[in-house]
Amino acid sequence: MSKRLSRSIFISVCILPALLLFIVFMVIPTIEVFRMSLYRWGGLSNTKSFVGFENFKILWNDMDFIQSFQNSIFLIVVVAIVTIFFALTFAAILTRERIVGDNFFRVVFYIPNILSVVVIAGIFSAIFAPESGLLNSVFDIFSMESFEQLWLGNQDIVIYSLAGALVWQAIGYYMVMYMSSMASIPASYYEAASLEGAGRFKQFTSITLPLIWTNIRTTLAFYIISTINLSFLLVKAMTGGGPDGSTEVFLSYMYAQAYGNSTYGYGMAIGVVVFVFSFALAAAVSFVTKREPLEY
Repeated sequence: MSKRLSRSIFISVCILPALLLFIVFMVIPTIEVFRMSLYRWGGLSNTKSFVGFENFKILWNDMDFIQSFQNSIFLIVVVAIVTIFFALTFAAILTRERIVGDNFFRVVFYIPNILSVVVIAGIFSAIFAPESGLLNSVFDIFSMESFEQLWLGNQDIVIYSLAGALVWQAIGYYMVMYMSSMASIPASYYEAASLEGAGRFKQFTSITLPLIWTNIRTTLAFYIISTINLSFLLVKAMTGGGPDGSTEVFLSYMYAQAYGNSTYGYGMAIGVVVFVFSFALAAAVSFVTKREPLEY
């Protein structure tokens, strides 16, 4: 047996288990979702009827789905912008400034990321509680009763409450990722810019951002996928989609239709839309933010 052939066999043996797992648990279920979206089926009975694209036609006129679509877009866009802004800011401060106890702050910022979504839901449910919640209690202490709200009961503001929980959970993770990129930038670049009269903000926009742009692009695509998943878990744990569907998101509405209303085929049609939308949006963001990487 030649050395080249033995090497190919070894690589194939190493890759095969992961490839089989990927096919069994990713490819086949995904194909099945697409297939079942073409049927009318309750999910538990043995009878199912082929309806073609009828589920998608119903979906197009489903105002509840459109509401969940809008909520998902809001969380993806607003939460991503706020999270990345604060993650970049805190990463720059902890990387470039001399702060007493900077390692302590790194740990504190990262703690929310290691907490279970259920724990985060419990924390923010306590914070937003109308009577004994931390937020309303602080407003009451400072005689700012006009700011007290039903944070999880008011349809106009409940989505912002969920957004706040998502931002709090994600900042530390992305901050650590950006810090790892910033720490590898040579200090001589900043020293040269300082000698030229560039201030901190100018150094950040002209040196830091361009040199970590590849990392930012990667996290943007990752954040789109993770927000869709995390928003579903947070909604189920905190509001259940209420009040009156005002916090319903993609996956929570799909779950309700597929397993709550026994319209499994319709739920799978929603799953197809979510699948296509997620990857299309990630691809669009990757294309828009594409630029020639800078080397140092």
